[in-house]
Parts: sequence; C-alpha cells; structure tokens
Amino acid sequence: MARRCAWAESSQLYRDYHDNEWGKPQFDSHKLFEKLCLEGQQAGLSWITVLQKRENYRQAFCHFDPQKIAQMTDKDIDQCMQNPGLIRHRAKLEAIVKNAKAYLAMEKCGENFSHFIWSFVNHQPQVNDVPDLTTVPAQTAVSTALSKALKKRGFVFVGPTTCYAFMQSMGLVNDHWNQCHSKTANNAD
Repeated sequence: MARRCAWAESSQLYRDYHDNEWGKPQFDSHKLFEKLCLEGQQAGLSWITVLQKRENYRQAFCHFDPQKIAQMTDKDIDQCMQNPGLIRHRAKLEAIVKNAKAYLAMEKCGENFSHFIWSFVNHQPQVNDVPDLTTVPAQTAVSTALSKALKKRGFVFVGPTTCYAFMQSMGLVNDHWNQCHSKTANNAD
C-alpha cells in the first residue's frame, strides 16, 4: 500500500488530488492561472470545499480562459452569485475577473506567467525536509515576495499564505511528507 501525506487520507477526492496533481511541477501558464484563482477562493475555507466545486468554477469561468473571463460583467458575477456550485462570495468571484485582467496585462507587457511564477524558485522545484507535517510553514519569505509581486501587477486574493499553498500545489516547493510515495516521484518527473 502506498504511503501518502496524512492530509490526503480523508477522502478519495483528496487521495486522487494528492497522487495525481498536488506537488507535481506545473509549468503551463493557463493551469497556473487557474490554480492561483482557485487558491484565492479557498481563503478562510478548507481546500476540499474548493476541490469539490472546481468543475463548477471551470464551467462558470470559461475553463479559466483569461481572455473570456476578462470580458465578464457585473451581470455575469450576479449570475455566479446565484450558483450553489460556487462559493458565493462576491469579492472572491470578482477577484477571478481582476486576476484575468492582470494576467492579460502581464502578457501584453511580454511577461510569461509561468516564467514569472517559476522565477521565484529559480525555475527549479525546492524540495523541503518534511519529517512530519507540523514542520510545514503556512508562508515563507518567497511566498511573501511572490504575493507582493502579484499584487503589484494587479492580482487580488493572493496573500502570502495563499501563495504558499499555490506554490506547494503547483510543485514549486515539494512539501510532501518524507515518507510519502510522491516525495521522490515528483522529483523524477
């Protein structure tokens, strides 16, 4: 039986997410954008809540196509506020639109989103020693720097803790428990 991080054992959805996504280095700008937006939806909630609603977000927000999201209006957000498949927090929903506009502004200035994100870890996943999950920080100096840089570019709901969770999930940092089967597997990809 594969050993995995203890947090992933509470449901099959978490196990699948852990084994197939969490901590695997992701370089696709579109997928990075989606995840950053979803991490912002989590603020104050557990990740399982967002994970259970992820497909609903993909449907409501044009599969996280920044071009299409940037065209969304207040009326579109009003409709999202009526959707029980989303977290109905207006500022969080509006944040996705703001973040799409910030993403497009970066593109327009010639900044590649993936290159920008990965520059904070010198384009190399950082593997951390995690003897037990209590040693994992909620934020770091790097996540604080990423947060400040994103905010400077117009992104919202991207605080240092949100940015660190994003970095973990997208494989910028490998915070799998040392005994987890994914600890070394993710480094071999």
